[in-house]
Amino acid sequence: MTLSHPGTLTGRLVALEPLAADHRDGLAEAVRDGELWRAWYTSVPTPDGMGEEIRRRLRLQDEGSMIPFAARRLDTGALIGMTTFMNIDASVPRVEIGSTWNALSAQASGTNPESKLMLLRHAFEVWDCPAVEFRTDFLNQQSRAAIARLGAKQDGILRAHKRMPGYVRDTVVFSILQHEWPGVRTGLEARVLRHLERRGENLPPQLG
Repeated sequence: MTLSHPGTLTGRLVALEPLAADHRDGLAEAVRDGELWRAWYTSVPTPDGMGEEIRRRLRLQDEGSMIPFAARRLDTGALIGMTTFMNIDASVPRVEIGSTWNALSAQASGTNPESKLMLLRHAFEVWDCPAVEFRTDFLNQQSRAAIARLGAKQDGILRAHKRMPGYVRDTVVFSILQHEWPGVRTGLEARVLRHLERRGENLPPQLG
């Protein structure tokens, strides 16, 4: 059993395109914006390592455990990062949204909440997932706060869960359950609308 690929997910601020090899140069430029790979508590590819990271994610896609995307900002047309459905268990079905990074200049632009809105909507409303999971390093306070702002609730902490360069990390696990999705969706839609209004757009987001 497999979950069907959603194809490109297009909102008002960002489009999530199925990851492909020809995204390499644009993503290498995006990761230089803020030198994101230098944060020791994250696993963000370097510009020179972007091609291998794309190949790794596509291998996982071929194996059925990941559906990776490249994120493109719609106001500039620039690629700004990557995100995925990962650790896919089609028998439930259950997915994790993760392996996400965004260029520094795209942060606080509304593109991340809209990306999460589109991914969560597909997981809950198309695949009928009973739960969607998020995981992050216990030491990554920025990521933990961002996940909580989505409306996800902390399930627990996996102690000494994953080996990182120089240490073994504790992993914090969050989830959103299907019955919580309507409230989470309303909150994310409001966040996207605020960004549209700042740009002078007063219509609610039309998400594809």
